[in-house]
Amino acid sequence: MDTPAYLERIGLDTPLDVSLDSLRRLHLAHLYTVPFENLDIHLGRPLSLDEAALFDKVVTRRRGGLCHELNGLFCALLRELGFRVTMLSAETARQSGGFSPAYDHLALRVDLDEPWLADVGFGNGFRLPVRLNDAADQPQGESAYLIIPDGDYRVLLRSDQGGDWTPQYRFTLQPHALADFADRCRFHQTSPESHFTQGRICALATPQGRLTLSGTRIVETIPAGRTESDLAGETEYAATLRARFGVVE
Repeated sequence: MDTPAYLERIGLDTPLDVSLDSLRRLHLAHLYTVPFENLDIHLGRPLSLDEAALFDKVVTRRRGGLCHELNGLFCALLRELGFRVTMLSAETARQSGGFSPAYDHLALRVDLDEPWLADVGFGNGFRLPVRLNDAADQPQGESAYLIIPDGDYRVLLRSDQGGDWTPQYRFTLQPHALADFADRCRFHQTSPESHFTQGRICALATPQGRLTLSGTRIVETIPAGRTESDLAGETEYAATLRARFGVVE
């Protein structure tokens, strides 16, 4: 892996060590620069979980990707930098109740003086790693996160502005390899039942909030509120991807 090129891609050029401070800087920088997006699915391009292909897509071609791509490559970067990282299978919470199948989401355990949960591929997720074994809620801005045990699982919960706790996903601590997620990644890019095949999405965290392009609607969320507007057509869509997300399809 060309580590300097990856760090340049996410806007970091200062020395990094194996520490919580460095992990936090890497995590936040990744969220601010590499979008969560499914555009290749709608361009008819097959997704690959091969590390070299992921590096070419995210770093060389300055694209984003789905959770398996983003956290898979971020795991490789962290390991290259000397962090001890474990890939975890997670099951996302459904609005109708229950959870999706195993391997639906890829999250990361990073072991320092204590274990941390890292995740740069969950769309509107936590900005900074959260303690894996902390029984108390962990505030981040206007949101808070909580990890609770549930049998063999841990469940990640989120509360916004002091509201109810909502499950985000559940996971086990069993180690996995990136290849274990291949079948579920294939499902998300081919099945009509996957929400990723039903519409284009490109989203990026910002220091002020979040920027989302859903179909041809651009949504910007900041503490003062939310603005939405519709793009005129594919020419404006491509220009918005390039100007606001740094993405050229």
